[in-house]
Amino acid sequence: MMSSLSIVLPAYNEEANAERAVEQVSAVARQLGMDYEIILVNDGSKDRTGEIGHELERRVPNFRLVEHYPNRGYGGALKAGFAAATKELVAFVPADNQFDFHEVNRLLEGLARADIVSGYRAQRQDHFVRKLNALGWNTVVQVLFGTLCHDIDCGFKVFRREILDHVNLASNGAMIDTELLAGAKARGYRIAEVSVTHLPRTAGAATGANVRVVARAFRDLVRFRQRLSQELRRER
Repeated sequence: MMSSLSIVLPAYNEEANAERAVEQVSAVARQLGMDYEIILVNDGSKDRTGEIGHELERRVPNFRLVEHYPNRGYGGALKAGFAAATKELVAFVPADNQFDFHEVNRLLEGLARADIVSGYRAQRQDHFVRKLNALGWNTVVQVLFGTLCHDIDCGFKVFRREILDHVNLASNGAMIDTELLAGAKARGYRIAEVSVTHLPRTAGAATGANVRVVARAFRDLVRFRQRLSQELRRER
């Protein structure tokens, strides 16, 4: 197993969650026996997320805050975190406290058989509309790219950072997970998934079910299919 880990937490208006999320990640990371860094990405938040991040920099070991304005979207936040990451492995998990970061051990163990390990929310704690959107999205992605994993947009994943040298991530929105998985699979990287606990959101507001976010993701999906085909032809 690789010996170092970058942990990226994208955050948009998560003032009620960010501190607890970072503290949990820090507590787990200290027990992993790995060289690690924690990167909180403040994605143009309009609340105190950035202020909280600056305060955490003063007391949390191996922690950095990355900020950009205006808001770029989930994909834009992840790309900023990936660009700042310096370790051999990259884990990402949202700062909304809907995942138990102790389960990162399950994902890391999965790297014995894969290059990307994605969480799978066996009992997804989201309302019906989000689940319906996910079903439609996963179905369309499977038609266009074949089976990648059952829960493509699960926000809890670990992968080898070298993949970023070969896979072009362009989306600033919800498409980024599909770009990562489909782009990696097309280049021969192995994908595995493991079951993770999904917790109800107790503070803050989710943005993934926004009609404009969903519509943009489906538009970007078609464009990505065309772009990936062009990239693969150039690489042959």
